[in-house]
Amino acid sequence: MDVLGNRGKCAQTCRLPYELIEENQNKLTSKLDKGYLLSTRDLCSLEYLPMLIDAGVTSFKIEGRMKSPEYVATVTKIYRKYIDLALDKTKKYEIENSDKIKLMQVFNRGGFSDGHLNSSENRKLVFKEKQNNMGLYFGKISKYNKNKGIVTLAAQTDLSVGDSITFEKEPTKYMVSELLDKNQNIKKASFNQIVSFGRMKGNINVGDKVYKIADKNLSDEAKNSYSKENIKNKLDCNLEIKQNQKIKVHIYCKQFNCKINYVYDYIPDIAQKASITKETIISKFNKTQDTEFEFENFDISLDDNLFIPVSVLNDIRRTGINMIREKIIQSFKHTDSQNLKLDMPFPEKSNKHNKPQISLLLNDLNQDFSKLEKVDKLYVPLKYFINDKYHNTLKYFSDNFNLYIYMPTIIREPKIELSKKIIEKTINEFNIKGIVISNLSQIKLLPQNNKNLDIVGNYTLNLYNTFSAKSLKNLNFGTVTISPELDENGILDLCNNPFEHNELIVYGKIPVMTMNYCVLGKSNKCYKDCKKLCYSNNKYFLKDRMGFLFRVVPDNLQTISTIYNTKTTSIDFDNFNVDFVRIDILDENIDEINNIINTVKNGKRFEGKDFTNGNLRREI
Repeated sequence: MDVLGNRGKCAQTCRLPYELIEENQNKLTSKLDKGYLLSTRDLCSLEYLPMLIDAGVTSFKIEGRMKSPEYVATVTKIYRKYIDLALDKTKKYEIENSDKIKLMQVFNRGGFSDGHLNSSENRKLVFKEKQNNMGLYFGKISKYNKNKGIVTLAAQTDLSVGDSITFEKEPTKYMVSELLDKNQNIKKASFNQIVSFGRMKGNINVGDKVYKIADKNLSDEAKNSYSKENIKNKLDCNLEIKQNQKIKVHIYCKQFNCKINYVYDYIPDIAQKASITKETIISKFNKTQDTEFEFENFDISLDDNLFIPVSVLNDIRRTGINMIREKIIQSFKHTDSQNLKLDMPFPEKSNKHNKPQISLLLNDLNQDFSKLEKVDKLYVPLKYFINDKYHNTLKYFSDNFNLYIYMPTIIREPKIELSKKIIEKTINEFNIKGIVISNLSQIKLLPQNNKNLDIVGNYTLNLYNTFSAKSLKNLNFGTVTISPELDENGILDLCNNPFEHNELIVYGKIPVMTMNYCVLGKSNKCYKDCKKLCYSNNKYFLKDRMGFLFRVVPDNLQTISTIYNTKTTSIDFDNFNVDFVRIDILDENIDEINNIINTVKNGKRFEGKDFTNGNLRREI
C-alpha cells in the first residue's frame, strides 16, 4: 500500500484483490472473505444535487483522473444539465433514466453508490467482484460456437455495430463488427431480442455474462462535443494600418483583463487594383472557429489605397490570438515558491545533539502494563477513556507516566459532543499532561482553560515543509510530529522549526489508510444485524496477492477502519536534531515493548525482512 496517495502518487492499491483473514487468540487463522475488498463503487450524486445546492455548495468536483475525454464530456454534460435544473425553481427536479444509463455506460464499477451522502448505512459502498469498468449488463450466453466464435443470447440492453463488449471470464475487449438475427444482418439489437455476433474467442462459455463496455454512438456524441471549442472568449481588436509603417496590433480580453500590443513586421503595399477594406479585414479576423476566442469589437485605423495579402491578415490574427492566449495562461501561473520568503524567521536550534526523550503510543491496552519501562510521554487513544474496563490501567498510567489523550484522525458528527465531554471528564479525573491533535477541527474540542496542557500536533496534520510549520505555529502547538512520508533531507529541513519541541516517529507500523468503512461489517455505518466481529479480541488482516498481511483495526465507535503497513518502520535517528522520538505500539507484548524502548534509548534500529526505514532513503 502507498502512503503517498494524498500527494497524487496513489498506487491504486484499493483496486487490488485481497483476502480478509481472522486470527484468533491461539494464532489460528481463517479466511472470512476475498475479492476486491477495498474497491469502492463510483459515486453518483444526481439525486442529491438540489440538497447540496440548498446547503450552500457552490462548486462541484468531478473526478476524471486517467479517464477518457469521452468520459469527461459525457459526465460534465449530464451534471451541467441537472445542476441547471436544480437551480431552476420553476421546474420539477426529475432525473431521466436515459441519463443514468449514459453515466453507467461511460464508466461504472458494479453500479453506482451514493457514497456517504445518505444518513443510513451504505452496504453497497464496495464492489468486490471486479475492480474496473463493468459497462452495462448485456445478457447471458445461451449458445456458443467455439469454432466460429459465434455468441448467441437474449439482449438485455441495446447493442449496435461498432459497440464494444467484454465477457465475465475473459478480460479482452471486443468490438462488435456484425450482428445477426436469425442469420439476417442487423445494425442494432433491442431489449430481449435474440441476437448473435461472431469472431469472439477466448475463455468464453455458455452461461457466462456479457457486458457492453462502450457505446459507439455515445462516444461519437461526446467526441463531437469537444472536437471544437464551443465557449468563446470575447476580444476587442484595435489595428493601425498606415502607409509606410508596420502594422500595429492591440488586442484586449475583458473576461481575463488581459491585453497585448505588438508590431507586425509588414509594411502594406500601395494597391495596384482593389484596395483592402475594413470589411475584408474583419471577415478574415472572424475566422476563429477552431479557437476559444472570437472578436467582438473592432477599431481599425486604415489609410486609403493600401493592399495587404490574405495570408498576412491570417498570420496577424493567428499571432495575436496565440499571444493573448499565452498572456492569459501566464496570469494563472503560481509564483515560484523558491522566491518566497517567510516573514517569520525560524529559531536556530543548537547544533549540539541532546539525547531525545521518548514518546510511546499504545494502540492496544489489552495486556498488563505494570512492568512497562519508563518513557517521557505516554499516548493513549481517546476510545479507552470512554470504556470503564480500562479505568485501572489508565489510573496506573496517570500516576506513573506523563499521560496524553491521543485523538483519532476522524471524529464523525454524532460523536463530536461526546468526545468533547469525554475529554473534559478525563482531564478532571486523571492527571492528563497533554493532548495529541490529529485533525485541526479537534482544536475546538479542547477545554477553554487548556494553558497547562501540552498540545501536540500529530503527523496527520501533514507537517511537511516550513510553510505548514508556520501555519501550525500560529495555532499554539507546542510540539509537532514530523510527517513519516518525508525522506532524510525533508526531515533535516524540519529539524529547525518554530516550535518549542519536535517529534519523529522512529518505530512502529504506520497507517497506510484510514477509511470511513468497516471491512468486517461491509458498511460505512453500524447496523442492527451486523455480526459485530469488531467486539471480539481476534485480529484481522488483509492479505494481498504477494502474501503480505496488512493489519486492520476497526473502530466501532466511529465505524472507521485503519489499515497498517505490513512492515514495521524502524529508523536511525542519530543525524536528526529532534526533541522526542516516538514509538508506536500495535500488537507487541509487554516484553517486546520494553525491548523496543531500550533499543531506541540506545540509539539503535531493528534490522531484517520485517522492518523498513520507510521513506528515509526514497526520493519524495
